[in-house]
Amino acid sequence: MVRRCGLLTNNREPVPLKGIEVALEVKDHVATVVSTLHYDNKEDKAIEAVFVFPLPGDAAVCHFSAKVGQTEIVAEVKEKQEAREEYDDALSSGQQAFLLEESEQSSDIFSLSVGSLPPGESASIRLEYIIELAVQADDALRFCLPAVLNPRYQPQGSEGGGVQMTSVPASQVPYSLSFSARVSSPRQVSKIDSNCSLEPLQYLNAEQSQAVVKLAAGHKFDRDVELLIYYQDAHQPAAVVEAGQVSAKPGTLMGDAVVMLSVYPEFPQAVMSSLASSGEFVFLLDRSESMSGTRISSARDTLLLLLKSLPMGCYFNIYSFGSSFEHIFPTSVEYSEKTMEEALKKVKEMQANLRGTAILQPLKHIYNQPCIPSQPRQLFVFTDGKVGNTKEVTSLVKKNSTSHRCFSFGIGEGASTALINGMAKEGGGHAQFITGADRMQPKVMQTLRFALQPAVEDISVTWDLPQGVTAIVLSPPLTAIFQGQRSLIYAQLTGQSSEAKDCFVTVKYNLAGHPTQNQIPFTLQPTEETGLTIHRLSARTVIRSLETEKNNYDLMPFMEREDKKEEEDGVKQKVVELSVQSGVSSSHTAFIAVHKGESSTTQGPLLHQIIPVPSCSMPRRMFSFSSSLGDCDSMRKRMVNAGQKHFEEQNFDLLKMGMRSSKKKSAPSTRNSADSCVEKTLASSSPTDPLLQLVSLQKASGSWELKPTLAAVLGKTSKEVEKLKPASANENVWATILALVWLHGFKSDAEVEWKLLARKAASWLLSLNAPSVTDCVVAANTLLGCNVQKDTLGL
Repeated sequence: MVRRCGLLTNNREPVPLKGIEVALEVKDHVATVVSTLHYDNKEDKAIEAVFVFPLPGDAAVCHFSAKVGQTEIVAEVKEKQEAREEYDDALSSGQQAFLLEESEQSSDIFSLSVGSLPPGESASIRLEYIIELAVQADDALRFCLPAVLNPRYQPQGSEGGGVQMTSVPASQVPYSLSFSARVSSPRQVSKIDSNCSLEPLQYLNAEQSQAVVKLAAGHKFDRDVELLIYYQDAHQPAAVVEAGQVSAKPGTLMGDAVVMLSVYPEFPQAVMSSLASSGEFVFLLDRSESMSGTRISSARDTLLLLLKSLPMGCYFNIYSFGSSFEHIFPTSVEYSEKTMEEALKKVKEMQANLRGTAILQPLKHIYNQPCIPSQPRQLFVFTDGKVGNTKEVTSLVKKNSTSHRCFSFGIGEGASTALINGMAKEGGGHAQFITGADRMQPKVMQTLRFALQPAVEDISVTWDLPQGVTAIVLSPPLTAIFQGQRSLIYAQLTGQSSEAKDCFVTVKYNLAGHPTQNQIPFTLQPTEETGLTIHRLSARTVIRSLETEKNNYDLMPFMEREDKKEEEDGVKQKVVELSVQSGVSSSHTAFIAVHKGESSTTQGPLLHQIIPVPSCSMPRRMFSFSSSLGDCDSMRKRMVNAGQKHFEEQNFDLLKMGMRSSKKKSAPSTRNSADSCVEKTLASSSPTDPLLQLVSLQKASGSWELKPTLAAVLGKTSKEVEKLKPASANENVWATILALVWLHGFKSDAEVEWKLLARKAASWLLSLNAPSVTDCVVAANTLLGCNVQKDTLGL
């Protein structure tokens, strides 16, 4: 049964979440999100509510306020421990207080404590964040409002404690979601798609460059809300300059102007037509229990397509992991018919039976394998993202970023954006999310094309600015550029100049030995009124870089303990200073708000209960009441003691976020039942899918053999196939052309899935220089009832 949760009373009755209001404003590729949650305390005593919720891992949280009754309190950013102590002191004094903290282990989980909510009182929590929207392979911009917070697996020995969780039936928590989006761009808004029901798109001007859309009535917030925004002539290079904050000190990030550059490289077609024919391809597949059902089935089908699409001459290996890990070959092997068939045999046997999601150890094993000369390593990671030690994982990827590229795939609702996006970002690759009814195969094959693109090397960025103005680049150095994908560069513009000169930024790089450059013009005049959006995104970028730098010290065992601590403390201080200055959250700071008026004091103890956790079909929120069973220090000690026990599948690392726990025994894991509701909606090709049947018959060289199984897939008898074969044609040539004509004639809508393996088949035919190719194409069209031209086949 699908479970949800809400605030509960002593009688196990829910404290209703009256409603959730989400207002989204998208300007070109930057989104501002304002979420407001409304609660009522129907109890006859004051409560402290602690709830945990998801946000995108790349979000810059920049505003937090609470309204209790008629009183609104706006929070400040302070060092985390200082904020916690101020919160505890306020509750001990009977004052209303509010605390918002980011997890120290994963940047996509936040904890919100609402202290001393009086009986019969209502509370509204307002949270605002800014985020850049990722570009999809079809040029759409993707926005996702997270709705599911799945239990995160915490390996033994990792930092963080456990916390118990239960659930209640969905019928006991009535609430509503109001979601509206306003989209504006210099270009036409072509369309907006969603995995949820939407009201008709409404344009606000004749140019159709501004539009609004809302969720249809009746939505219950039982999944991530995803919007795909399409612009006409999308994704042109651009630069936006934002003026500094008047009240901030000149020379600081917030006091100076900041520029955001959007780079969309267009590679020469001559270079792009020649995909790489070498490389070491390592596939790392999550086989934890939560991957059971259609998830693991779809992953097996995807591995089939990947293995059939690899180029001859490359190397590959397949790892799978859960609580332990396995690999098909001891080390990566050369791609051949024999090794491909051996791998496919093992893939067919793979089940989601390896329990937890301990991804760190297989990653370490992969990185410890020596790289193969002239075979660039490409790592593909498939996981539902239920990992508790996210920052430890992404730091490991970054440490090894010079020896590989990492492409990551988040499978199902609730996959950690911090993990999936973080691995791809630190590994110089690309991230994809497969949710709802998405097919895994097209997204993965699109990413394989990125991996096969010629490597971009020697990337440099130069600035042509007026005399007296200097650019301080705030973004990490560009390490990877992909065709059709956006790269963002933030820079602080210091100094002044009276010179009215156009500015230029030039991005230079070598692509397959060809020197290439993209130049973006701009002026120092602020482009438009953007508030402090770009400054806060810039601050978020610097903060994330510093946090990663701090985490990297944990991977340096050769450093003396004192030296390591000194370096870590220095980085932490920089993070805190910038977070406070910019008003943007970090793992070392927290938002704190205290209502210090006399009327806000609450008498008597606060109610306390452990509240169920949602894991499948509700907003990723967990709620708790905290009881005043003594002073706040002793409460914190009890919370720490209660959290020492390891809960393998249910660990959220909430102790790091100051969540209050209890002494009750842990409830049985609901992970499998919670995941099943998501798995039922995940689309996957059936084993009887003719496309996959045809692909499974292809040889590693790219050819097909003339067999009855091929004829059956084509819907013909062996006699019919053999009858129309040109007399001079080789059997394998005839079979391969039949397969190609069938793909183009009947599966053109799934071309992205078979394009690479069809290209390999065409290359095999061209290498033979067979004289009967034209006759075979004509005969194949006649047999299959198609009209596919020889040129269309790449011949």
